[in-house]
Amino acid sequence: MLCIFQAGSSLERSRGDPIIVILSQSLEEVIELYGRAIEFPESGKWINVDRPLTLEDLKGFVVLFDFWTYCCINCIHVIPDLNWLEEKYKDSPFLVIGVHSAKFENEREEKSIRAAVERYGIEHPVLIDNEYYLWDRYVVRAWPPYVLIGPDGRILSKTSGEGKRDYLSNEISKALENGNWRGILSNERIPVTPKSSKRDSTLSFPGKIAFGDSRKMFISDSNNDRILVTELASPFEAKVIDQIGGQRRGFEDGTFEEARLNRPQGMVYSEGVLYIADTENHAIRKADLRERKLRTISGDGLQGFSWQHSGEASKARLNSPWDLQTDGRYLYIAMAGMHQIWRLDLEANSIFSYAGSGAENMSDGSLKEANFAQPSGLFLDGKSLYVADSEVSGIRYVDMESGLVRTVAGHGLFSFGYVDGILSRSLFQHPLGIHGYGRFLYVADTYNHAIRKIDLGIQRVETVIKNLGEGTCTLDGEKCSTLGLFEPNDVKYYNGLLYIADTNNHLIRVFDGTELVELVVG
Repeated sequence: MLCIFQAGSSLERSRGDPIIVILSQSLEEVIELYGRAIEFPESGKWINVDRPLTLEDLKGFVVLFDFWTYCCINCIHVIPDLNWLEEKYKDSPFLVIGVHSAKFENEREEKSIRAAVERYGIEHPVLIDNEYYLWDRYVVRAWPPYVLIGPDGRILSKTSGEGKRDYLSNEISKALENGNWRGILSNERIPVTPKSSKRDSTLSFPGKIAFGDSRKMFISDSNNDRILVTELASPFEAKVIDQIGGQRRGFEDGTFEEARLNRPQGMVYSEGVLYIADTENHAIRKADLRERKLRTISGDGLQGFSWQHSGEASKARLNSPWDLQTDGRYLYIAMAGMHQIWRLDLEANSIFSYAGSGAENMSDGSLKEANFAQPSGLFLDGKSLYVADSEVSGIRYVDMESGLVRTVAGHGLFSFGYVDGILSRSLFQHPLGIHGYGRFLYVADTYNHAIRKIDLGIQRVETVIKNLGEGTCTLDGEKCSTLGLFEPNDVKYYNGLLYIADTNNHLIRVFDGTELVELVVG
């Protein structure tokens, strides 16, 4: 699977404009023109190394360029393959270099890219290629592509998409064998210096929030691979009363202590049960809060690729489930990796692709003909299922009575920005969370570092919280008079307050209409 982009004739763009790429040359023409790897741009900044790398540094190394952008679910999917390759060839002169070529405006910010590198545990060098210098010269057409460079600096091969681990491993092995036979492999190592943020927080990249009965609040503490079960002692203090998983990353059922999760995201509570989107295990888990046991009800830990699936839930393979909602009988799943909404019948133990063709795009219509693009947030309001459709920066909904998908806001894969006012003209930037109360929808407008409010009655959108003037500051970074939001992933309306997963600040925040404060979790 590939994450697509819009092509044109110029690399120049402004906020909200399409990503533009020159496609005049094939890779064969690039090899004929350049013959060898292309020197890194002087304008590019580097992460995980103490100084900029040059081709001279890479003499004697087999190098795999991984072009990525951190919004892209397909790029996220290949990180485990890159980790596998790095482990397999850890004693060889082999190096992965990530080339970050942004889709969204926010993804051009160094602090945002650094947060993504830490969030996904990327420990190889990363070049920030905001000018698309290498993207253009290696004729990249979609995310994620790979270019393999030999120890003599020559371009060896290029491929793209998910599921290329074995192919890449074979190509790397051949390059290392050839380099060894020629006696040109390096005995040196490139010093890699991954850095983590200095924070004093209970949480690590919290993803989603859910509420239950008796003032219970659930937090997906994603990078700690656990769910925190808390009780609100006050609107601004949550006492941890239980924990699901978190001892180590994995995929295991059992008691809450035995259970293992892998970067969980969305949750929904129903009658003593918490359903969990165990995102990087590609599974739906069921936590019985009375018995304190976790079991898997769908998914086997492996990524699925069946866009037209229909069958027994326990035998299905899922693809990055990101959020959940339920009406008691059915569980609705934002299947981000399939660009679809799935529905799980909790009584019949069956699951099927409910809405979306599987094509990554924005188009309305019937359940099977409509298109989504990495749906990442859900809110169920009666017979309407609202969707934060992240890659098209849109707010969509499924009218479950008519069987139609419609658009509330958004215009397509490459239309994004920050515009309040008339809903039909509004712009968002990669929203991940959505909730509602009455005629209002609250949106975690993630890449705008904002919380927005949609009034469905008068068809307008306004900003509730936005970092104005000072930009985004972080707990361990530059100082601000107030700590703004940093890529909030979720928002929930509860008892007149907004609870926000302030993901890159590693906090849950509470907004009472005038002040944004930290929720004390402990």
